[in-house]
Amino acid sequence: MLPRERRNAPGFRARLPGSCWVACAALLLLAPLVHAQSYTTARLADGFDMPVGKPNGDGYYVYRGFSPNGHLGEDWNGKGGGNTDEGDPIYSIAHGVVVYSDDYRAGWGNVVIIRHAYRESNGQIAFIDSLYGHLKVRSVRLGQQVTRGQVIGTMGRGPRNMYSAHLHFEIRKDLRVGMHRSLYPRDFQTYHSPRHFMDQRRQLRFEDRLVRVPVNTFQKTNPNRITAEQIEMPELTSVSETVRPAVPEEVEAVIEEETTAEAAAPEKSKGLFDSFLKRLAAPQ
Repeated sequence: MLPRERRNAPGFRARLPGSCWVACAALLLLAPLVHAQSYTTARLADGFDMPVGKPNGDGYYVYRGFSPNGHLGEDWNGKGGGNTDEGDPIYSIAHGVVVYSDDYRAGWGNVVIIRHAYRESNGQIAFIDSLYGHLKVRSVRLGQQVTRGQVIGTMGRGPRNMYSAHLHFEIRKDLRVGMHRSLYPRDFQTYHSPRHFMDQRRQLRFEDRLVRVPVNTFQKTNPNRITAEQIEMPELTSVSETVRPAVPEEVEAVIEEETTAEAAAPEKSKGLFDSFLKRLAAPQ
């Protein structure tokens, strides 16, 4: 330890070991990459209902179910067939907080993701995300608290009406996924089978309390919104005459001779190089 007088002397500069400087530099470089996770509060779920025909899905059926490494959710349709269910209300399956609400475009259109906190049978509090895709209208905003059975949007046909009306519904156990499904395993490590999950938790113990819920756990960037400024292209002008490089007189004479109409006759079969050699061999 240096004496205080020396440490306070003018011009004194502390010297750190080289490893400390390397560590500090690494922290500065990685700082922009660290994703700042934060928290909010939400009511603890007291049960889970179906996302359509609340609470039991009356009047609807699952046209396409969940399959690991395949279809990662359920497609719900109205029993009326066709697009008769377009505009039908979509409900939050439980109390929670909206962690995503946007028009993702691509094959998704309007999407809402709600984060739910619930108590498992072992007493621990767990979290899931429920996703509602292809909505015609989104009725909730990012950060909004929602309750079980609250309308969060209406059934739609996806971007530019590319599908028949239906709800694409997912339940994720991995809170990092968001709209970047390709980055995570497409199986039970990441997803729940929706109806199986809800059927086991239709009624949970009522607890009138708020719990701490993590947010900002996934990227919200949308590659489908990337735009670029218009590129200005220079005007192209046509050239009326062919520009040739300067060549010796002998070569120019051969070019003029071989590009006449007579040179295209069948009997003129020799190439340009042969004609050039013949002219060079001729006496001056």
